[in-house]
Amino acid sequence: MTDKVLVVEDDIDIANLIRVNLVELGIEIEHEIDGQLALKKALDKHYSVLLLDIMLPGMSGLDICRQVREKKPEQAIIMLTAKNSETDRVLGLELGADDYMTKPFSVRELQARVRSQLRKVHFLQQATQEQGLSPEKAINIGNLRIDQQTHQVKLAEQLLDLTATEFELLFHLASHPNQVFSRCQLLESVWGYHHSGYEHTVNSHINRLRAKIELDATAPRIVQTVWGVGYKFNPQGVAL
Repeated sequence: MTDKVLVVEDDIDIANLIRVNLVELGIEIEHEIDGQLALKKALDKHYSVLLLDIMLPGMSGLDICRQVREKKPEQAIIMLTAKNSETDRVLGLELGADDYMTKPFSVRELQARVRSQLRKVHFLQQATQEQGLSPEKAINIGNLRIDQQTHQVKLAEQLLDLTATEFELLFHLASHPNQVFSRCQLLESVWGYHHSGYEHTVNSHINRLRAKIELDATAPRIVQTVWGVGYKFNPQGVAL
């Protein structure tokens, strides 16, 4: 099946640049300018990735991101932001975006970011198709179960609503208990790139993950900060 990307961008030149360079990867592109029409498309149809600009007529990309994430937690979303809009970048990540790119961006960076999200999408699709057919790949620590085959996480038998990127982040950390990873290392391992200046991506995903997995996100026991270094998974913090 051909991957399809919805580009929501009101700058025609940028939209055309994205189209030309993603078509080179064999990706089918749909383009929408109006935010409300884009939201309807995103909810009604299937897209491998959404590329969302923030400032749009009709509805902002931030509102689209929030509403899509509520209805389609598995949807891959990349936000497009202006170079100086740090607040928008952080807010977009906190609302559920998997990644962001600052304009202007390079062609190689665009292709690398989209490829990274597509790898997660394809893995999730394959895992869904292979449920019950392949050997179990799961991490069980106390009352926490992280199942790579089904891409599901259960805590005390309660299913957690994680995005694909949140799952990959948790699985990576839990696969290396007590090992400390810097933000750059996590960017490379989970997102598939190590561009400097994108550490906010890791911080925001850690915050979102803690809000879902920790008893008290302000005093995390499972996903802990090692000040001046990075983050680690603490198996002793999981209830038995």
